[in-house]
Amino acid sequence: MADLPKKARVVIIGGGVVGCSTLYHLAKKGWTDCVLIEKNELTAGSTWHAAGNVPTFSTSWAIMNMQRYSTELYARLGEEVDYPMNYHQSGSIRLAHTDERMQEFERACSMGRYQGIQMEMWTPEETKERYPFMETHDLKGVLYDPTDGDIDPAQLTQALAKGARDMGQKIVRFCPASGVTQHADKTWTVHTEKGDIDCDYVVNAAGYYAQRVGEWFLPYGGRTVPMMVMSHQYLLTEEIPEVEAWSKANGGVKLPLMRDVDVSYYLRQEKHGYNLGPYEPNCKGEWMDDSDPMPDDFSFQLWSDDLDRIEDIVTDAMERVPLMATSGVSRVINGPIPYAPDGLPLIGPMPGVDNAFEACVFTFGIAQGGGAGKVMAEWIVDGFTEWDMWAVDPRRYTDYTDQDYCNQKGMEVYGNEYAMHYPHHEWPAARDKKLSPVHDRVIAAGGQMGVYNGWERANWYAKEGDDTSLEATHTWGRSGPWEQRVKEECEAVRDGCGVLDLPGFSRFMVTGDGTAEALRGLVTGGLPKVGRMNLVYISDDRGRILTEMSCIRMGDDEFLMITAATAQWHDRDILKAAMPATTSIEDVTTTRDTLIVTGPTSRDVLAGLTDADLTTGWLTHQAATVAGQPAYLIRVSFAGELGWEVHALNEHMPAIYDAIIGAGAKPFGMYALNSLRLEKGYRAWKGDLSTDYSLLEGGLGRFVKLDKPQDFPGKAAILNEKQQGVKKTFVTLVVEAGDADAPYMSCIWKGDEIIGETTSGAWGYRVNASIALGMIKPEHAEPGTELEVEIYGQKYKATVQKDEPLWDPANERLRA
Repeated sequence: MADLPKKARVVIIGGGVVGCSTLYHLAKKGWTDCVLIEKNELTAGSTWHAAGNVPTFSTSWAIMNMQRYSTELYARLGEEVDYPMNYHQSGSIRLAHTDERMQEFERACSMGRYQGIQMEMWTPEETKERYPFMETHDLKGVLYDPTDGDIDPAQLTQALAKGARDMGQKIVRFCPASGVTQHADKTWTVHTEKGDIDCDYVVNAAGYYAQRVGEWFLPYGGRTVPMMVMSHQYLLTEEIPEVEAWSKANGGVKLPLMRDVDVSYYLRQEKHGYNLGPYEPNCKGEWMDDSDPMPDDFSFQLWSDDLDRIEDIVTDAMERVPLMATSGVSRVINGPIPYAPDGLPLIGPMPGVDNAFEACVFTFGIAQGGGAGKVMAEWIVDGFTEWDMWAVDPRRYTDYTDQDYCNQKGMEVYGNEYAMHYPHHEWPAARDKKLSPVHDRVIAAGGQMGVYNGWERANWYAKEGDDTSLEATHTWGRSGPWEQRVKEECEAVRDGCGVLDLPGFSRFMVTGDGTAEALRGLVTGGLPKVGRMNLVYISDDRGRILTEMSCIRMGDDEFLMITAATAQWHDRDILKAAMPATTSIEDVTTTRDTLIVTGPTSRDVLAGLTDADLTTGWLTHQAATVAGQPAYLIRVSFAGELGWEVHALNEHMPAIYDAIIGAGAKPFGMYALNSLRLEKGYRAWKGDLSTDYSLLEGGLGRFVKLDKPQDFPGKAAILNEKQQGVKKTFVTLVVEAGDADAPYMSCIWKGDEIIGETTSGAWGYRVNASIALGMIKPEHAEPGTELEVEIYGQKYKATVQKDEPLWDPANERLRA
């Protein structure tokens, strides 16, 4: 057993598959003086009792990338580290009972092909040929993934551990950590029962104990880790002679792993029997409050069986595969699995804490562990990741994730593990965590709400008689009760004046000596003059798009930086890391609300309510009163019409909102705003603007000043890219779409070749066309070029547009 070193570059707390994968990948990147500490034996947490399934399927581009990498790593790992491993790539089949499920499968199949995974769609008849024991008469079709399968979790973990040790890394078992101390130079000491260890970086990879470990970081800017723990059961049957005979007749291979996602279970061959894993709606959380505290150590422990919870699913599985009913149950596994509120893990910088990272709360840790270790090592060593990983970045959650929220959402996600995530569907659990000061008025006007970083915003406004049920949103298409209303809202903005209540804009007052110069060294372009505003971009060292902010200059060294709601903690960390000690950064997000007041008559609407000078030009700002209340007016509109953002303290906003509505403005929602911004080619953060693309690829070269003296992050990379040429380029497409518009990461085709992907899409009601923004190979970007966009398995003609807005290309309406 290894002794505890006095010092290491990185200390990883937690010896499951993710911790060991992180240690292994750090060594692969050349950091071989790292230490992993585990309070018991390796795999003692969720890893040891995991079923070990390794799918690639996901409708998240980032998650699919991560899981795909895992399958590629596991296929070679045993030989690479000289450790025997049972890894069966048996392939898998997912069953579709409905047309909507077939559309979801077609989308995932397309994404998989783009990533090099040769997924296929099968008919029920083809499925029956390959899986003779299954009933297929009621199916629409099946998605087949040849790379799917299962692995022994303990062997996988030990193989990663051996590979890490062979490269010089240290693993110290039976060494419980008890706390951390951060020093003035931002280094750490990790305290354990075997002594202290100093390090530069700490990783919380503590699995379902991650929240408890996370509390140690509260004094250093941390927060409570957003998570809860679910009880997950799976059962193993006794051996079945027909399964054994089939395997022998087919060269010893296993039956494909089957997932009946509409019923919510997987069924896989385990030796010559079956492993059935249900995700039951009647689910059970554990350790959810003080009456049921988490024990100090639950290593290698399970709970008692609770088969009543899963009886209906077991019955359904036996009807699907009648052979199952011929065998008895040999064992039931009922163990803890951690859940984040959206079911995805936390991988990346620990919010608010320097030199600390999280690699925890993995619901599917075996499938994601290989890719997670790669991503984690990149974050630590390079400061960025190969793929944009916002989907799992811990900073995607902010201060609304109290334990009640985590418990409710964890239960909801588990009970809907295989549910389809329709574009107009809003999940109902744990709502109303953050409310606008005019929330009651928005609801009274028919607002149908969505959640944006915990804030409730109206997506669209229903009228009496409209179907506002959750069931109405169960479609991939644009058509629904909202469609006519969104059209009307867009037309109101086009022809008159609309008002959008926009709580949760992330706002930072950045002031103090040296602030302007520090910002010049951070952003890629220039700063506005006092009294004006502009968009600024921040890139990483590769010249890729890290974030976009509105920069409002109040004084020489006084700025209001406004950014996306979801970017609040992400962009706070960027500013904090870049600003000198003389700069104050005050987050004023929660104290203020914003109204977008926009449309050709917006000046007339505001004129009778404000003492502001409404003749000032585009991109100016001023303090004023509106409806007798102090406010701040910014001459800008994300909708692409004449308009203002009206910012005011929460207590002043109800009177302002009432007055603007009273003057004739029509409420509009986020769906309309999305349509309007696409017609202008305005990019959205973490869709069109992500670290998957450079600023030059994103068509943002006009926001880059390579001739300024400051050496901003990514400057050298952007200069080099400018000389070498971009690999992709941003385009606007008009698509002859059918019932649905292009979702994120739809494949763009030229003939038989995939040449790019969409980054967002929706119907444009002012131009009366389906619009997609996307990234394609530059040689196909000539305006008028005809391409095809694949939308849920169907290809539709798409035409490349000029590099200008589709609506009001000269911005005459905007500047009116």
